[in-house]
Amino acid sequence: MRLATLPLLLAPLLSQAATLSVCTEASPDGFDVVQYNSLTTTNASADVLMNRLVEYDAASGQLTPSLAERWEASADGRSWTFQLRPGVKFQHTQWFTPSRELNADDVLFSFQRMLDPAHPWYKVAANGYPHAQSMQWPALIERVEAPTPMSVRFVLRQPDATFLATLSMGFASIYSAEYADKLLAAGTPEMLNSQPVGTGPFALKRFQKDAVIRYVANPDYFAGKPAVDDLVFAITPDANVRLQKIRRGECQIALSPKPLDVQAARKDSALQVSETPAFMTAFVALNSQHPPLDKPQVRQAINLAFDKTSYLQAVFEGSATAASGPYPPTTWGYAKDLPGYAHDLAKAKALLAEAGLADGFKTTIWTRPSGSLLNPNPTLGAQLLQADLANIGIQAQIRVIEWGELIRRAKAGEHDLLFMGWAGDNGDPDNFLTPQFACASVQSGLNFARYCDEKLDQLIAKGKAASDQAERSALYLQAQTIIQQQALWLPLAHPTAFALLRKGVTGYQVNPFGRQDFAKVAVQP
Repeated sequence: MRLATLPLLLAPLLSQAATLSVCTEASPDGFDVVQYNSLTTTNASADVLMNRLVEYDAASGQLTPSLAERWEASADGRSWTFQLRPGVKFQHTQWFTPSRELNADDVLFSFQRMLDPAHPWYKVAANGYPHAQSMQWPALIERVEAPTPMSVRFVLRQPDATFLATLSMGFASIYSAEYADKLLAAGTPEMLNSQPVGTGPFALKRFQKDAVIRYVANPDYFAGKPAVDDLVFAITPDANVRLQKIRRGECQIALSPKPLDVQAARKDSALQVSETPAFMTAFVALNSQHPPLDKPQVRQAINLAFDKTSYLQAVFEGSATAASGPYPPTTWGYAKDLPGYAHDLAKAKALLAEAGLADGFKTTIWTRPSGSLLNPNPTLGAQLLQADLANIGIQAQIRVIEWGELIRRAKAGEHDLLFMGWAGDNGDPDNFLTPQFACASVQSGLNFARYCDEKLDQLIAKGKAASDQAERSALYLQAQTIIQQQALWLPLAHPTAFALLRKGVTGYQVNPFGRQDFAKVAVQP
């Protein structure tokens, strides 16, 4: 608490076990997580401030109780009833003092605002609810009701094998209906995005864009007060600077280090490395709505022209495996025998000629300015792709766009070729397929390939409705075949997730889905 008013650079001089400083790579889009889809925003809002009805335990691979103590499904799979945990308190902040504990009204508000166009909060999200829309929840969920003050029932229009797991995603976080009513009555509903209130382990204290986010421990957290009193996100886009800061003790955890920084940290006695294979895929999305990228031969030619082996070595430096499709090979239902696109310039040129583009064409490559787990060296990666495309006559201009603007404009479909990445939230393969390839996701903006195909859409929908895993796997194999044949992505890599820690940091483990849990992290002086 005493460090909150001091410059961040003074932290090493006044190091206290009660403060945890984390060097992160970007600012969140906001704190009303339902409005956004970036992992950075989920980490800064849902993971720190909020809870969901259920959580996904990456270690065990199981869904676990959270705000719901228990749940049951009806025999036909269309009804899910959740019994809420008693005694859960919302956070006390400078802008809100709750008068009651969590109840069913809060859950009803949290979901109905995303599902019901007549709800008074529905239009507060100017850009809609990308995850709810891409997961097709408005069509799936017939109604949400409260049988008792401490229970909630979701009635679905048809069974959905992914529904329970989807409730663990960040956008399914539970908000205070009491606080929402207060903001609406005051005519300031937009404040939910800058002054949030949740039930999570930390409460927001102050946010300075592109500089710092300060949180304070929630003493009433139902799972027990966090081990630290204060949490600081030191927003540090440059990975080299993050490494310097953790070496100087200005932060105790540094996220998204470059591969070379990981190697250096292993040799530093003051640092430790946490790592795990990430349930993520880095890719270049090819906008199928922008001619000539609307032609499959052109998208296939781009895949064939790219020297993926050289790219992986130069950009990921041995910290990732090559991707050939949408999701990692550890996923059940993974199409292991589906052929990828080998580096073949002659075949790429022949496909361009077949598409009537023997002389090539002009296009753009969009990328972010700063590195991340899914794109450690954006500039180099874009330059390598640019050079490879030039070998088949495609002249690509690189455009480096700030992360927030990049996401916003990409969701609007303005890009041609877009360096992007996707992290699954719960181990289910549909968590890649529905958001990235369903027709509804074109409307929500998450389908960065901008591709809508009736057959592919039906395969994804049937996979969600089936309860048998073998049946779902067979359907997803067909879906992956279409995605590969249509070359909707240029799949790049499945990275290893790393974080750098100061010695003395305990209780932290890198999450394969990119989520962050600081509730049990302790720092020794």
